[in-house]
Amino acid sequence: MNYRMISRVLGLILLAMAALMLLPLIAGLCFHERVTNFIITIAAAAALGGLLMLPKPRSRSLVARDGFVIVGFGWILISVIGALPFVLSGSIPHFYDAFFETASGLSTTGASVVTDIPAMPRGDLFWRLFTHWIGGMGVLVFLMAVLPMSGEHSMHIMRAEVPGPSVGKLVPRVRKTAMTLYMIYIALTLAEAFFLRLGGMSFYDALLHACATAGTGGFSTNPASIGGFNSLYIEIVVTVFMLLFGINFNLYFLLLIGRWREVAKNEELHWFLGIVLGSVLLLAAGITKIYGSFGTALRHAFFNTATLISTTGFGTVDFTDWPEYCKWILILLMFCGGCAGSTGGGIKLSRLMILGKASAAELKQMVRPRSVVRVQMDGKRVETGTVRAAYLFLAVYMFLLLFFAVVVSFDGFDVATCFTASLSCLSNIGPGMTKLIGPAGSFAVFSPRTKVFLTFAMLLGRLEIYPILVLLIPRTWKR
Repeated sequence: MNYRMISRVLGLILLAMAALMLLPLIAGLCFHERVTNFIITIAAAAALGGLLMLPKPRSRSLVARDGFVIVGFGWILISVIGALPFVLSGSIPHFYDAFFETASGLSTTGASVVTDIPAMPRGDLFWRLFTHWIGGMGVLVFLMAVLPMSGEHSMHIMRAEVPGPSVGKLVPRVRKTAMTLYMIYIALTLAEAFFLRLGGMSFYDALLHACATAGTGGFSTNPASIGGFNSLYIEIVVTVFMLLFGINFNLYFLLLIGRWREVAKNEELHWFLGIVLGSVLLLAAGITKIYGSFGTALRHAFFNTATLISTTGFGTVDFTDWPEYCKWILILLMFCGGCAGSTGGGIKLSRLMILGKASAAELKQMVRPRSVVRVQMDGKRVETGTVRAAYLFLAVYMFLLLFFAVVVSFDGFDVATCFTASLSCLSNIGPGMTKLIGPAGSFAVFSPRTKVFLTFAMLLGRLEIYPILVLLIPRTWKR
């Protein structure tokens, strides 16, 4: 383990967080609020970051284990530091609640313990939603985009932080790959903010909701979320961009360099759009009686399909009132999540496609033992290691899902609340499927112990499990 290089990168992370906190500080000043909480936090983060950078590394190289440790420990660290402004201002007085809220923001989950959003200072509210944007692409990818970190060895960090069954480089240099991803990310964010501003949102609301959508988070400045704006135009804009941010960012790069045919032939994109279309039609048919017209039902079905498959978590209506089969469709969307390489959570569609194709290949092999059946995606063979990793991920994911559901059950809630709270946090979605934790509910109902466990469930989900679990293995810390 290259402890000095790990310490240096963690120091850079804290300095980056200190710099990013200048934006909510400026927002607070614009609204004539006290910003002492941000000043203290920025000073503390900068001082600790500077101390961590003091040891000079003998080597700047990083191996895979170092990458996992940096990502896992780094995300816990920024969640702790990010919680301080809420505690210091008193907007979220208990640290475990502030830790939950910050981790929910950074992991782009959107589950909240805040019950009185209008009472929060505007600077704190800015920070709350801005954490979605920071966490969407990842603070370490941000560092790689702006700083030369460790040459090609920084690929280990990108693989540990960027979601999906596999991560590759768009261009030969990792730094340029990170810069390309962030330029696409920023361009889409600004485009959404522009369209939301045209729809009548204030600049403040438009920018923050664009940040929340970009990270597929779900926090809102409005207590009733997107539904509180009561605008079909705003709902359509947000829905379209939720789907755009749920698509693999590599496809946008291919579009930019003119490789349209590759995008058009992408299997994961076909399945993603097909699942969205099928879910919208099935949901609309099931809720038409509730809303009185197919048009209104289609509107709500489209929005809620997009918000759950992208794992954003915005709300317009309380879908816990929908028929049972509609709820099961929504739960399946929560499991599925967005595409690999997107800012969405969940198991990821590409991983499920690999599992489905591998299972079908195994069945064919059983029927015809002498045949050679290969698993392919987009006409290319999927390596055996990738298939094995997909199976392992699903097994660990299901074990953790049940583990956290049991932990939540100690609070005495019903099975649906326990299961969907666990699913919501592990898949980084936000709302659950019962009144208590649904679009109109809050995670404030849980005990402090449960909130801490669910906080780590959100971080496990955002980092796709392994970077956090690696920290618990004693062998990780041996040289």
